[in-house]
Amino acid sequence: MKAQKIIADKFGPAYVVEVSSSKPCFKGLLIIDNLAMGPGKGGIRMASGLNPFELFRLARTMTWKNSLFDLPFGGAKAGIIIDPRKVSLKEKKEIIKEFARLLAPFIPKYYIAGPDIGTAEQEMKWFAESLNNWKASTGKPASFCRRLKSGKVCGLPHELGSTGFGVAKATEVAASVLGLELKGASVAIAGFGNVGSFAAKHLAEAGAKIVAVSETDGTIFNKDGLDLGLITRLKEKGKSLTNYNKAKILSRDRIYELPVDILIPAAVSDVINQKNYNKVKARIIVEGANIPIPEKIEDRLWRKGIMIVPDFVANGGGVISSFVEWSGRGPDIMFKIVEEKIKKATRQVLTESLKKKRNPRQIAFVLAKDNVLKAMNK
Repeated sequence: MKAQKIIADKFGPAYVVEVSSSKPCFKGLLIIDNLAMGPGKGGIRMASGLNPFELFRLARTMTWKNSLFDLPFGGAKAGIIIDPRKVSLKEKKEIIKEFARLLAPFIPKYYIAGPDIGTAEQEMKWFAESLNNWKASTGKPASFCRRLKSGKVCGLPHELGSTGFGVAKATEVAASVLGLELKGASVAIAGFGNVGSFAAKHLAEAGAKIVAVSETDGTIFNKDGLDLGLITRLKEKGKSLTNYNKAKILSRDRIYELPVDILIPAAVSDVINQKNYNKVKARIIVEGANIPIPEKIEDRLWRKGIMIVPDFVANGGGVISSFVEWSGRGPDIMFKIVEEKIKKATRQVLTESLKKKRNPRQIAFVLAKDNVLKAMNK
């Protein structure tokens, strides 16, 4: 397949940066898409096979996401082209620190780093330490603190569950807009990592019934509900969810076909596609993962009457948390701000979607683009 190239438009990208290092040996990329609303904000993805066009798509999504939630950030994304599973912890630390040094001319005026696939709170600490700049990154450990003029500030790791919490709040609003009673509503969650597990926790606390969970090796399903405590203990012991003995064991992809009220794809991209979209029975889909459904398929599902909360609306809790950390505030106010911004954006998008009879993603794009255009024209 021919590699796709970045085609610039009026929104960006502002900078496309390629760096390389001989010791440690790696190549890296940084795409800063748009700076109208503030410095580019987006995570560092560490994976083999990354390319500029893929990072550009992710950076552009960050432009819209930051704009939709009215955050003082533009869109950006960085990548290190290496398989994190094939390097030691010591080597990974050296790579992250050198990557930070190579990008130093852009930080933090034009770019602020964050965690992504292959990186987490520890990597964000190394990144900031390399530049001796606490504001070089967000998503740092809660134990990593500095004394600034404004007072003591500490990291807000994504491991606190801000993204999954936001997905749960988006789900609450979607159910309300559709007239679905959340208490007792059946929920299936594909992916039980940081996003899926916290979404499950908060939805269960709100009274929803988590009936199915899937990971790479299969789906567990019990129409009467699953014991999240038992699932969490299995995960902590490093065991497969298929060891859960109070549910039916199904194939991984069967989760998208179950007769549930709410479906939350919270794992990888393109899981609902041309092959299986006609088998989807959920009334509401809340996209916890990035691009879990191709846009054409998403539009077909919406035309079938399925309410869909788009990814850059539903999973914005992480970048909202990043904003709270960047502004020097703590976890209590973080959860409050995540809830306020996610609920406001979700309600606005879904209400206008129903009123104008347009796909929610189209509505969200219009709102986000309008904010960026206003900032560009100031």
